Amino acid sequence: MIPVEQLVLAAVIVGAGQLYAVGARRRRPKHAFRRGACFAAALVLLEVALCAPFHRLADESLAAHMLQHVVLMSYVSPLLVLAAPWLTVWRGLPLVTRRRLARRVVALPATLRRSLRMLVAPWPAWLLLNVDLAVWHVPWLYDLTLRNGGVHELEHASYLLFGVLFWLPIVDSSPVRARLRGMKAVAYAVAGMATGWVLALVLAFAPAPLYPVYAALRIRAFGLSALADQQLAGGVMLALGSIPLSIAVFVFVYRWLDDTARTAPRHTATRSATAPSEASRFSTSTVVMTTTKPPGAGRTLRGS
Repeated sequence: MIPVEQLVLAAVIVGAGQLYAVGARRRRPKHAFRRGACFAAALVLLEVALCAPFHRLADESLAAHMLQHVVLMSYVSPLLVLAAPWLTVWRGLPLVTRRRLARRVVALPATLRRSLRMLVAPWPAWLLLNVDLAVWHVPWLYDLTLRNGGVHELEHASYLLFGVLFWLPIVDSSPVRARLRGMKAVAYAVAGMATGWVLALVLAFAPAPLYPVYAALRIRAFGLSALADQQLAGGVMLALGSIPLSIAVFVFVYRWLDDTARTAPRHTATRSATAPSEASRFSTSTVVMTTTKPPGAGRTLRGS
């Protein structure tokens, strides 16, 4: 029998895909192919990471469980931001539904709307993701996610939601515009990897297993010991979890250097254009000074 969580997940993925298709037919989004490919890849990865076989593997291996989280936070989230499906999915809804939802949003208190807008600001988005990542890896809470299905799904939802919020300040996702550019975006992306690196190093170099549920398993996937499985989980978080942000850092640095190279000739041309006018003013003033007779020169000559 298929678990209820899997049925709900399948319904959400299929429903989101259908709404996106309908919305794209009603109004073709800009960069439609690239955005559609990113959205499709995000939905496929979401299904693979949360499907029943992967769940069973994650129950038997901390490394597989860590891979599940890395896929949600570091791959599905940025793909959704790059896809920018928000307006397209919105247009896929029936007109009556859109009007009702719009009226409810407008009726929200102004304080709540301002608070929601603050979530996509750089510091709150960065803080939410890193605190969420650190809290869920506290051993007793991590073990609770393995014993309680509802808490486990809440963990996955928080990784996905806060992952999307984290990427919004540095990647344009219409109608949301990125707030950080250039080296500020680079610093933000590097800082975003800090908590993951620390947790990965703790898992890799801990002298004993940190999570009792995995330490107590009699049958463990891949035939690894509990400590080796934990060390592999640290490697998964450090290596695979850093790839998307590392790519983002290189892209931001390249764009910053490209913008610098474009603005440099403009400044040089401006200086060269103003230089002749300054020289001509200097030469003109020199000629005037040399050709102007000093006062009284004519009277001295007539008197002699």
